[in-house]
Amino acid sequence: MSRGGGGSAPVLFDALLYPHRSLSRKGFAVLMTVVALVCFTLGALFFLQGAWPIFGFFGLEVLVLYLFFRANYRSGRVYEKLRLTPAVLSVERGDYKGPRSTDEMQPTWLRVAMDDPPRHESQIRLSTHGRTIIVGSFLSPPERAEVADALNEALDRLRDPAFLARLPA
Repeated sequence: MSRGGGGSAPVLFDALLYPHRSLSRKGFAVLMTVVALVCFTLGALFFLQGAWPIFGFFGLEVLVLYLFFRANYRSGRVYEKLRLTPAVLSVERGDYKGPRSTDEMQPTWLRVAMDDPPRHESQIRLSTHGRTIIVGSFLSPPERAEVADALNEALDRLRDPAFLARLPA
């Protein structure tokens, strides 16, 4: 999760949410190298003992492991961008190909709800005018709580009459 700013209207909250991947690209390369070396060594031992088909199965295991990790990394390239201005809360969802959808909600009556204390199945629910959307489902419970708290703080600032008086017309 990262926060930034920008745009012509004052931005009260700006967050880019994305899934955490515990294994870095370098760690993935090291893991695949070790797995490939172990499988090649064991496969060669079986091959030398006359059980040559086993060698192919070890190669197939390495290929399947590689493909599963690639699919996992691809699914990790999804994101949700939340941006709150005095006029609108926009939620942009996308992946490595670019934005897929954008939802906009009027912030005046917006409610941010999440279980307290957060549990694994807890969700951040954004509700207004009978519409509810879920955000941050790929985050850990503490990260979801952090996002919900920060968004609630930004909404509280927006609803403060003193803050509204300082906004340019």
